[in-house]
Amino acid sequence: MLTPVQAQERAEALVARARKAGADAADAVYIADASESVSVRLGKLEDVERSESEHIGLRVFVGRRSATIGSSDLSDAALNELAVRALAMAAGAPEDPYAGLAPEDLISRGPFVDLDLNDTQEPGPKDLRAAAQEAEEAARAVAGVTNSEGASAGSSAAVMALATSHGFIGAYSGTSRSTSASVVAGEGASMQRDYAGRMARHGADLLAPAELGRSAGERAVARLNPARLKSGPMPVVLDPRVGGSMLGHLIGAMAGTAIARRASFLLGKLDEVLFDSSVVVVDDPLLPRGLRSRPFDGEGLPVARRNLVEGGKITGWLADCAAARQLGIAPTGHAGRGASGSPGIMPSNLRIEAGAVCVADLIADIEDGVFVTELIGHGVNGITGDYSRGASGFRIQRGEITGPVAEFTIAGNLIDMFKAMIPADDLEMHRAINTPTLRIDGMTVAGD
Repeated sequence: MLTPVQAQERAEALVARARKAGADAADAVYIADASESVSVRLGKLEDVERSESEHIGLRVFVGRRSATIGSSDLSDAALNELAVRALAMAAGAPEDPYAGLAPEDLISRGPFVDLDLNDTQEPGPKDLRAAAQEAEEAARAVAGVTNSEGASAGSSAAVMALATSHGFIGAYSGTSRSTSASVVAGEGASMQRDYAGRMARHGADLLAPAELGRSAGERAVARLNPARLKSGPMPVVLDPRVGGSMLGHLIGAMAGTAIARRASFLLGKLDEVLFDSSVVVVDDPLLPRGLRSRPFDGEGLPVARRNLVEGGKITGWLADCAAARQLGIAPTGHAGRGASGSPGIMPSNLRIEAGAVCVADLIADIEDGVFVTELIGHGVNGITGDYSRGASGFRIQRGEITGPVAEFTIAGNLIDMFKAMIPADDLEMHRAINTPTLRIDGMTVAGD
């Protein structure tokens, strides 16, 4: 894996070759990662995985025609061949009136902010195995846990570099540390499983393995002997572990590509009040140590913290350059880039800001409701906003979370769900998408 400086040089070299071969404009992206993980099960070493990959991608423009190609061979000869092949592909591509690099006057010039994404303390295989074993031992020590699906600990590093023919050049790197455990409680047909996992840029920001393991074990035991719910309308409360899915649906509907295709349930609702005034949704690419932090976007544009929802309204669409040209708006710095293919919409560190009430007060007036800790399936229509997903969790009765429930479906429409959403004050920042506990009244629960 190249260093950020070396990655920049390779990307610049590929762009230069494309221009020499006849491209009117070009950009190149280098993406690489190296990872190591150790898994244990029932106290014994189960697996050790090591992987490393690197890829360089080239996008060329000839007039309004473009083509994208990639390779894992970074030699000079391979880069020469890549440039020639890309030009040949572009010659046969259809014209796209919205294709092109980011506007030159908008590209980020640096210097780029240090987001503290690299942990200098790299754990070795023995450290990873010890963390995985500690997590599993703590999970198995919880009364009621009868089996283990294993625990793992991992470490990885990644580098991304981008160069364009109109002057952008940038690169950054980051590390990742993770621990997880999954165990089974109960016996026979009454068995239940659950898990706990954490990921962070720095190992110091992870939960202690024993604490994480205990959480996995306690979650599994709490799910034993679930009851069934009766069908009908009732308040639904989403655990922070699943609440982030609401933001995923929101981002998909706010994407400029979906709006341009007229394939979003938010179409025509830019100026409508869609949320309670207590809901503020933030996208923060400059969050120190954030799992999705980045100093520039996938097209070399500057990035900045932005409130996506405030005052009950969405603040605008999320657009890469192609979508921005289609919609007649400015690009928003939300372009993401993979090792191959054109840019797409990619948010960064998302969160719903904490509300003003604690969880106990949030549910205090619920006579009969459900606290959802797991969602199953993908029954969401991004065009209409219709929502229906399988779920499990715990019943809420007379303002208290009581016994486990399972095998039910929650349904509604995302427009109605957003308007009814109320956040609690228990926001924690340890995921790429973070939410506090969320209450949504008026949903339909299908059980018995």
